[in-house]
Amino acid sequence: MFKKILIANRGEIALRIQRACRELGVKAVMVYSEADRDAKYVRLADEAVCIGPAPSALSYLNVPAIISAAEVTDAEAIHPGYGFLSENADFAERVEQSGFQFIGPTPESIRIMGDKVSAKQAMIRAGVPCVPGSDGELPDDASEIKRIAKTVGYPVIIKAAGGGGGRGMRVVHTEAALVNAVAMTKAEAGAAFNNPAVYMEKFLQNPRHVEIQIIADKHKNAVYLGDRDCSMQRRHQKILEESPSPGISRKLIERIGERCVNACKKIGYRGAGTFEFLYEDGEFYFIEMNTRVQVEHPVTEMVTGIDIVRTQIMVAADEKLPFTQRQIEMRGHAIECRVNAEDPYKFIPSPGRVTTWHAPGGPGVRVDSHLYNNYFVPPNYDSMIGKIIVHGDTREQAMARMRTALAETVVEGIKTNIPLHRDLMVDAKFMAGGTNIHYLEQWLEERKR
Repeated sequence: MFKKILIANRGEIALRIQRACRELGVKAVMVYSEADRDAKYVRLADEAVCIGPAPSALSYLNVPAIISAAEVTDAEAIHPGYGFLSENADFAERVEQSGFQFIGPTPESIRIMGDKVSAKQAMIRAGVPCVPGSDGELPDDASEIKRIAKTVGYPVIIKAAGGGGGRGMRVVHTEAALVNAVAMTKAEAGAAFNNPAVYMEKFLQNPRHVEIQIIADKHKNAVYLGDRDCSMQRRHQKILEESPSPGISRKLIERIGERCVNACKKIGYRGAGTFEFLYEDGEFYFIEMNTRVQVEHPVTEMVTGIDIVRTQIMVAADEKLPFTQRQIEMRGHAIECRVNAEDPYKFIPSPGRVTTWHAPGGPGVRVDSHLYNNYFVPPNYDSMIGKIIVHGDTREQAMARMRTALAETVVEGIKTNIPLHRDLMVDAKFMAGGTNIHYLEQWLEERKR
């Protein structure tokens, strides 16, 4: 096991990784920007190094500063968390070339799965079902683009090969709009991701977003840890997640989970990862793989009893997975609500001083947050300030516990989206289960009328 790990992230995930380090008896080094000088995890760290001013480009995305911090503190490994540099293959390569262990997949795996075209091709070879679409990158020839679209069938969606987080995609309903849409998406992809390649897929009308959590070691062992339903989204950004997915047969989840495990073995994957699917009419369609720990990993931890972050660190230290597929049991139901510092219905960010913070408690309630009374939420980063996670024997009990937890939570001084979550928890269609990825946006539109 490592003696010291540098955590190259901020916010609740930095604190989450720090706690896993403490449990393993590993010292944690925190890097931080000037805006995060007073963060809880910085104060609790064994060592802390300031790596630059508030803007991410000058701090959390500053690779030389992070490598230097690891060198001066004698860290042995670097955990990237999620976001920032977590899926940057060049960063992973630089970490390992500098003599540190990257707590995540190999740079090669990140490159394969980070490019949506190569990821899809790898999944097809591994027998993972994919959305019908182009065989690879779209050509420049307009007539060929139209031919592919006709074969796939309208509506289609044009996606950036290097995209992610809901960016770099455009839905096309008619042939007349197709060529211009491809050109615009290419231009946007080139500017945003430094990769103008785009591909085409059938646009599914009312799918759910269901994902499979996997974890693999360096000894050719891999397992899947059940599924998560992440369909409650706004502008492709997840708001709320749950596990297991309501109304999907366990046999179907087992079948798709086994295919994901086989895919990991074929590409030599190591560490934690998530296969994301669209699910419609009883069929799964692969859309992408996230080669890092997910924001929503706690719901999987709650239903399996497995600490994903701790296991990430263990497999990075060359240890074998401490469990087999047969030993993994899904117990009960878990729900996670992401708490954002924003207006609950206008979604305008609300940075500022937290004058009161009271976290909920009780049976089956977990709060992952770096908040404390008088903490200043900086305006420079993502608005998420925490997550409330609950577990119950049944989905009904988990929803009841979440309603209680949300009612107990107090955040004053800034606005949060907790009122939105309170409303969703008593929404009839959410309570019934199985809402699709468009439901929240439609629900929000209806509220305006």
